[in-house]
Amino acid sequence: MAVVKLFGTFFSPYAYKVIWALKLKGIPYEYIDEDLRNKSPLLLQYNPIHKKVPVLVHDGKPICESTVILQYIDEIWSQNPLLPTDPYDKAVALFWIKFEDDKGYLMLKLYRANEEEQQAAVKEWLEMLEVMEEHALIGVKKVFGGDKINMVDIAFSFVAIWLGVLEDILGLEICEPHKFPRVSSWIQNFKSIPVIKDNFPDTDKMSTFLKHGREMMLTSKSN
Repeated sequence: MAVVKLFGTFFSPYAYKVIWALKLKGIPYEYIDEDLRNKSPLLLQYNPIHKKVPVLVHDGKPICESTVILQYIDEIWSQNPLLPTDPYDKAVALFWIKFEDDKGYLMLKLYRANEEEQQAAVKEWLEMLEVMEEHALIGVKKVFGGDKINMVDIAFSFVAIWLGVLEDILGLEICEPHKFPRVSSWIQNFKSIPVIKDNFPDTDKMSTFLKHGREMMLTSKSN
């Protein structure tokens, strides 16, 4: 049987994307939790370019970058497909995955923003949520995959989970249900999917860790 290993960290939204994909496919794997302040020789060997997680190692061969890993997983293991089979539907799904990839920087931008920078960061989040509300989620039933989550849902998980963590840390409410009813409904539906619910990050632990990191970063920034 093929050996599958996943290098990640407990606070990485990108690592969780891969965890959920493997769980949806029913693929057993070994999880290696990395300390990014003291990266292991194996991580540096498997991802010498970016030196980041997640890294999936399949039969000794490393695959890096979460979106690339998700597509690899879907091609290698055909059960519970993460992308539509219809060419047009698949193209639309890949469009939204690319859209999410391009907006992933918003997490760090908001996290690192000081008081002066925060307004601009929030504005970009609101613009992105408006696109989700008015375009991406039009015609979506429960989740992007219909009744089952697919790769688009996994891609947008940074909105479903990590935006809430950032709101908690910063004392903000960016995704207000009355302004973004479709997004809010999708978030609740996504979180209720058993694979997500059973493999949910420890948001309290993550909030404490990220809050401490942000305080240190802003203190250093102001000196």
